[in-house]
Parts: sequence; C-alpha cells; structure tokens
Amino acid sequence: MPRLIITSILLGIGLAMDACAVSMANGLKEPKMKVNKILFIAFMFGVFQGLMPLLGYIVGSNILNKIDWIIPWIALFLLGFIGGKMIYDGLHEEDNKECCHTLTFKLLIIQAIATSIDALSVGVSISNYILLDAIICVSIITLVTFIICFIGVFIGKKFGDSLGNKAEILGGIILIAIGIEIYITGLLK
Repeated sequence: MPRLIITSILLGIGLAMDACAVSMANGLKEPKMKVNKILFIAFMFGVFQGLMPLLGYIVGSNILNKIDWIIPWIALFLLGFIGGKMIYDGLHEEDNKECCHTLTFKLLIIQAIATSIDALSVGVSISNYILLDAIICVSIITLVTFIICFIGVFIGKKFGDSLGNKAEILGGIILIAIGIEIYITGLLK
C-alpha cells in the first residue's frame, strides 16, 4: 500500500504540471480572483486530472491505442486557441475591458480537458491494478492536482497584479507553450 501511495503522489505531481501552469495563467489573468473561485478552479483541474486516468483504466489499452494519435492534436488545438485568444485580448485590452478578466465555466472546462487529456494513457498504465487500487490512485492524483493548482493560481495572482495587461499576454504564451509541449511529447511516444 505505501508503494501505491508514493507512486500515485508522483503520478499526480507529474500530471498536475500542465494544469498548474494553466492555473497560474488564470491567476495572472484575474489577479483580484476570490478564494471560492480559486477553490473551484483547483477542484475542476483536480477532478478532470483524476477522471482521465479513470476513464483510461475503464476503457483499457485496446481502444486508447487506436485513438492515441489524436490526443496531442486535441490538446494543441484547445490550448493554442485559448492562448491565442488571451494574447489577442491582452493586446486589445482597452477594447475588451470586461471580457479580459473573466474566466467562464466553459473556458475552465476546456482548459481542464486540454490539460488532462494526456492522462488517459496513465489509466492504461494502471490497468493491471485491482479496482480499489485504481480508485485510490486516481483519488490521490485528484488531491495532488487540486493542491498544486490551488497554489498555482495564488502564484499567478501575485504576479498578475504587478504585470497588468501583460499578464494576460504571458498567460496566453504559457498556454500555447503547454499545448506545443503536449503535442511534441505525444509525437515522440
């Protein structure tokens, strides 16, 4: 059991890095964000980061091996689009004062899917676990991601105040870079 916990914590840390960077970008974009929204962002990233491996565990390697090639493309498209929009909004902030500082539920869902979709393959890697061990693993991944993303938003908020509208441009660049990283990593598999 201790080995399962340690492995799950390490998996959670590894999987949470993309979500953490996006959480920082959200904090950069909205430096006056309230704690309940920060909790919700961390919750959403945690839930999706846990759901994807669970889905991979349930679906198994047979189906995922057939669609594995498209996962990096989806992440690249979603994060590239969101990042591009953030850069555009940051450059045209005076035209978009209200929309630039609003993280909508729809946008948060897209971010959570885009940063967690590559975790499907983790589900395949734990497919030899018994169901209880898989649930423990996924729960730990969810909790670790939640904690890391919660901290990430606060880090982004801290720098968002000092950067002003440049924070949104920086956040967009971060999202695009993450999309490219997921894409390249996916191609190299």
